[in-house]
Amino acid sequence: MQEQSDPSRLGLSGAMREGVHYLPIRVYYEDTDFSGVVYHASYLRFLERGRTELLRALAVAQSDLHAEAEGLAFAVRRMTIDFARPARMDDLLTIVTRPKDMRGASMTLAQEARRVEEALVTAEVTVAAVRNGRAVRIPDGLRQALAPPKAGL
Repeated sequence: MQEQSDPSRLGLSGAMREGVHYLPIRVYYEDTDFSGVVYHASYLRFLERGRTELLRALAVAQSDLHAEAEGLAFAVRRMTIDFARPARMDDLLTIVTRPKDMRGASMTLAQEARRVEEALVTAEVTVAAVRNGRAVRIPDGLRQALAPPKAGL
């Protein structure tokens, strides 16, 4: 599993740079409330897309992982989210996703929704690898691909 820097390869969205995934997202009318401000739950979808595209950038499609690893899936176990500033209809956001911590059956990712360089929303998301409703160890190949970069390297 290697980083893909050209998002047009394999139909990828976004780009990986130094272990961090960047996904551009345009805010549409459907993402907003009656006032044209992004509805808070829309950010959950944006962040989910960021996590999914991070895996794709590492050549791991969740559907393939589910099929090849006997039903392995990721379930959100915990999320903390801070809504600092609103995004509005037609804004171009970047969803930034980086692995933060890896444990046996879970990993924590740090995510941001940015407008230009301004962080509008920050989140820390812990996902658990599960199979048949039970936590299972994250496969070694995926673990290596998702390992947070070592400090100083």
